[in-house]
Amino acid sequence: MSLVEDARRLPREQKLAGGAALALFVTMFLPWYTETHFDKGKFVHDSLNAFQVFTWVEAAVLLVAASVLFLLYARSQKRGFHLPGGDGFVVMLAGGWTVLLLAWRLFDKPHLAGDVGIDWGIFVALLAAGTMTWAGVRMRAAHRPEPPLPASTEEEPQPPRQRREPRQPREPRVERTPDRRPHTAPTEPLGEPDQLALDDPPAYEPPRRSR
Repeated sequence: MSLVEDARRLPREQKLAGGAALALFVTMFLPWYTETHFDKGKFVHDSLNAFQVFTWVEAAVLLVAASVLFLLYARSQKRGFHLPGGDGFVVMLAGGWTVLLLAWRLFDKPHLAGDVGIDWGIFVALLAAGTMTWAGVRMRAAHRPEPPLPASTEEEPQPPRQRREPRQPREPRVERTPDRRPHTAPTEPLGEPDQLALDDPPAYEPPRRSR
């Protein structure tokens, strides 16, 4: 799958942001400054692009253009990551920051050997930065969901399971029944009947009268 086909699948506002970032990078090859110096008895006017006068301002503009292009390339590849405030806020902030840098450069020109002026290329860069800011506003208004984050391949460590002791089988519950054996009377002698007859003394016989 080619890069062009991936870029065509992007929404309109993201295409606009990508076109603005690419245009901003291309404008850095256009004449941004003019330098006038005296050489061999006459004044010479030279046109300089952003790379020929590469200061921290031009480096910041190049970084913004490259960052936005990389962001949109990652989205075209369905790479999942979240940015603070969302993609639209980041693109809008990047475009606004570039507009401020270029506007400040109109008044604070780089220090060169001769007299430095502003050329038409920097105004094209301002237009590209403004378009990037507007594209960021459109992206925020669209509220398109970002690709989901990749699932973690590492399994979370689980606490060791406690070994349970095997349950002992319960003994069957035995219901106790009351003893229903017949009770003997308290005056009933205990023992064998024959033995009792032998042990008992003979019955009392009254004395007989003699005649």
